[in-house]
Amino acid sequence: MFLKQVTLALTATTVLAGAAMAQDEQVRIGVSIPAATHGWAGGLNWHAQEAESRIEAQYDNIDIVLVTADSPGDQASDIEDLISVQQIDALVVLPFESDPLVEPVRQAKEAGAFITVVDRGLPDTSIQDVYVAGNNSELGSVSADYMMSRLSEGDNIVILRGIPTVIDTERFDAFMAGIEGSGINVLDDEFANWNRDDGFEVMQDFLSRFPDIDAVWAQDDDIAMGVVEAIRQAGREDEMFVVGGAGMKDVIQGIMEGNELIPVDVLYPPAMIATAMDITVANFTSNGPVQGEYILGAPLITQENAEQFYYPDSPF
Repeated sequence: MFLKQVTLALTATTVLAGAAMAQDEQVRIGVSIPAATHGWAGGLNWHAQEAESRIEAQYDNIDIVLVTADSPGDQASDIEDLISVQQIDALVVLPFESDPLVEPVRQAKEAGAFITVVDRGLPDTSIQDVYVAGNNSELGSVSADYMMSRLSEGDNIVILRGIPTVIDTERFDAFMAGIEGSGINVLDDEFANWNRDDGFEVMQDFLSRFPDIDAVWAQDDDIAMGVVEAIRQAGREDEMFVVGGAGMKDVIQGIMEGNELIPVDVLYPPAMIATAMDITVANFTSNGPVQGEYILGAPLITQENAEQFYYPDSPF
């Protein structure tokens, strides 16, 4: 799963207490995530549901309560309900937005719940027991390495970014550091909001302004699909290639089939929610340490290894 464990810290008494709890009584784990508002979130929801079914089939005494939210306010209300009504023993939460979730998650912690935060970290890290996330800096650097392997000094690229967030900044800064000194020219970079339609519009603008583009870093597969449509409508498929990121099944399938326009992808797995759920379960079932940070790797997906990242039943 390309799991890179960065920090671990757990006392033996805490672990043993968790394991004893699992043996003696029911454990209820609340999982709070955003609704499937876009492709990656759709994949997140699918992997959460798959993990819920698998975990409950494996452990008779573990109950997963999965809730999805359409807004930060809805998610805060969901967490309050998980605490007061469901009386959860643990909370796995991928925040819709970080700041509005601090107090609801703090309340869950104060109520005695084990806290696992996923992807979008909270400003107050003292609340969490476990943090699970993709490696945004590595996504940028791996993308840069591939560009360097295909391009030469004087070649031109354009960049479509996500939204103005820490996640985007980490990716962008690592990419720019990766190509520094190569002589590769960045003609422009624009935000495309991790959205297919915005990716299409931004790429249309780039194509109209720049007659010589050798490659596109789209940073995200939803954006990349819009970019590809713009390139095809302009009839410029033979002039450039596109590198996205995440692991969308349509992109992975294309890579397996030898798609030259999107020849590779960089993993930022929506399946990280399943990893987070498994780690949380381990707090109650294992005598090994689980607290700390788990940063998932961002491997380059190529035609040779694409099959292992392909989930045909996932919506993403």
